[in-house]
Amino acid sequence: MTLASNAVARAEQYYNSDDADRFYFHVWGGEDIHIGLYSREETSIRRASRRTVAAMASLLDGLGATARVLDMGAGYGGAARYLAHRFGCEVTCLNLSEAQNERNRALTLEAGLSDRVHIVHGNFEHVLEPDHSFDVVWSQDAFLHSADRVQVMREVRRLLRPGGRLVFTDPMQADAVPAGVLAPVLDRIHLSTLGSFGFYRDAARTLGMREVSCDDLTPHLVLHYSAVGAELENRRSELEQMVSRDYIERMLTGLSHWVHAGEAGYLKWGILLFAAPA
Repeated sequence: MTLASNAVARAEQYYNSDDADRFYFHVWGGEDIHIGLYSREETSIRRASRRTVAAMASLLDGLGATARVLDMGAGYGGAARYLAHRFGCEVTCLNLSEAQNERNRALTLEAGLSDRVHIVHGNFEHVLEPDHSFDVVWSQDAFLHSADRVQVMREVRRLLRPGGRLVFTDPMQADAVPAGVLAPVLDRIHLSTLGSFGFYRDAARTLGMREVSCDDLTPHLVLHYSAVGAELENRRSELEQMVSRDYIERMLTGLSHWVHAGEAGYLKWGILLFAAPA
């Protein structure tokens, strides 16, 4: 098994586990299991996570009911339902966890959006869709799980229609990061590197895509992982009824690694927007 395929298999196994599914749904943000945007007064993980979705959607001016969007690593489909409701567009949720996909289908049916939101099992390194199928490729904090992000960017370029846009977030490493300092973070997700602003800019440029904006919002990464850790501690007794104690301990340790690396300046996070040639 190659490093890339091994990373995909590990991510699929992890997110399909009962512990991970219950933790992310009940603690991380419910519909939106991604890093949130926090205000001085904001402490709700769910509201902060939804604010990220709204901020990204605000970059998609001109998106209409005839548009097709691909959400790579869609999780529970919160962003897909938001986009379908706001713009009337059609959204395909590509996601490798069937546990998450089942929740997505139920939530989408409950929202009355099954005609516009389609859930597909798969991974974003090899997407079973024709060339130039989508007006927008969207992704939130998912590309880090790939061990072949160059291939992910190639797939994005292949799938975008002329003038189509890629909007995404991703937990990244700083462009100049000392060797070994991210080992506690990387070992947990079984990878040797993360992407970076420089990596994504170079990859997009090589593929002929234009940089529209790259907003560095790194402080929110530390705020988010800190908030999730605090929520987990505060609700520990309740969560131990549905999530194993071993998982909780490992999660708290992992969250602390992300917070410490972020505070040290070794991690980055933001909203990136690129456009395919018209």
